[in-house]
Amino acid sequence: MVADSDSRIAWHRAQLKKNRAELRQIETKRFTVGQSSGARAQNEARRQVAELKDKIRQSEQIIGQHEKQTRRPLATDLRSLSSVSWGTWDANVPR
Repeated sequence: MVADSDSRIAWHRAQLKKNRAELRQIETKRFTVGQSSGARAQNEARRQVAELKDKIRQSEQIIGQHEKQTRRPLATDLRSLSSVSWGTWDANVPR
């Protein structure tokens, strides 16, 4: 992964990694140990999963927006390059 010059994007990438690992741990624990029979425990687990998924979605959206604005097209064929609006892309724009 490339290092980010924007600290906000770097923070979201770190949060995304952390939240995905935490979600994976909760879901793995649920299947290996089994679900607790208590309604309170089930509601708490559902709330945690929903909260983590929401945080993951928000971070993915912010990172996606940033990449759309800053990345150059990866394809170098004439058709791909001709469809890009190069007038609106500038790598040296202060953020």
